[in-house]
Amino acid sequence: MELQQLRYVVAVAETGGFTRAAERCLVVQSALSHQIAKLEKELGARLFERTSRSVRLSAAGEAFLPAARQALEAAERARAEVAAATGEIRGRLTIGAIASVTAVDVPGLMRAYHAMYPQVTLRLMDGASETLVQGVREGTLDLALLGVPPSFRTDDPGIEGRTLVVDPHVAVAAPGHPLARAGAGAPVPLSRLVDEAFVDFPAGLAARAQTDEAFAAAGLRREVAFEAKGLDFLADLVRCGLGVALLPSRLVPRLPGLAVIPVRDGPVREERLIWSHTRRSPAAAAFLDSVPV
Repeated sequence: MELQQLRYVVAVAETGGFTRAAERCLVVQSALSHQIAKLEKELGARLFERTSRSVRLSAAGEAFLPAARQALEAAERARAEVAAATGEIRGRLTIGAIASVTAVDVPGLMRAYHAMYPQVTLRLMDGASETLVQGVREGTLDLALLGVPPSFRTDDPGIEGRTLVVDPHVAVAAPGHPLARAGAGAPVPLSRLVDEAFVDFPAGLAARAQTDEAFAAAGLRREVAFEAKGLDFLADLVRCGLGVALLPSRLVPRLPGLAVIPVRDGPVREERLIWSHTRRSPAAAAFLDSVPV
C-alpha cells in the first residue's frame, strides 16, 4: 500500500470520477485506474462501484476512506514536523470561517501569513459554524472562526478554542420603521419586539440560536416570518419592510440602508477561534500565534 494510491482513492471519492481525479492529481487516467485496481487487489475488496454513468464508494470504500485520509494527514504532518525542526514552516493550512466574521480581518491575516510563510499552501472555506466545527473534528479544517451563542459547546475534548470578541445584537429595520422613530436611539426592551414579524436565519443554525435563546430566556415568543441563509438576502428583506432582524452590532455597518435600534437584554454572539490540539501542525500553530488576542 502506497501513499500515492491513498491520494488517488481520496481524489476519486471527492471528485466522483476517475477522469476528474486524474486531472486533480496531474496523472493520466490509466495510471490512476491501474494503481487503484492494484490497491483493491491487495485489499481483496472493491473500493468503488463503477457504472457507465457514475462512480461511487462501495461499502468497503466507505470504511477505507477515513483511514486513507488519516494516513495522508499523518504523512503530511510528519513532513511538516521535520521541516519545523529545521526552522522551516511548510505544508498545508486549511482555514474555515463564517462569512460574517468581524473579530479579525481574515484576508489581511492570510496575506500577512503567506508573506511570512510562503512555503505553506493556504486554503479558505466558508460555511455555517456547525459545519466548520465538524470540519475541525474530522481534520478537513486545521482551524475555524465561528459565530455562536454563549451556550454553544463543541462536545469534543480534542477541540480547543478561545473567544475573540463578544458582540451584543441590535435590531435592524427598514428606514422609517415605527421602532426607529419611537426609540430615537434609546435601547428598547426585547419585549417590545415580540409583535414584529422577524427575518432570521434558518432554524438549527448557530446564527439563529443566538436570537432564539434570548427570547426563550426572557420567556417571550416571536414569529419568524422569513428565513434567509445569506446575510445580504436577509438584509434585503428587512430593507423592503417585510420584517425586523436582530444582528451582531459589529456586523451592521456592512449593511447600509437599515435603521439601527439598540436592544436591552438582547442576544449576544461570541466569535471564537477553534482548533484541534491533537492535529495541530506547525503551520496551524504559527497561524494561531498570528491572531490578535
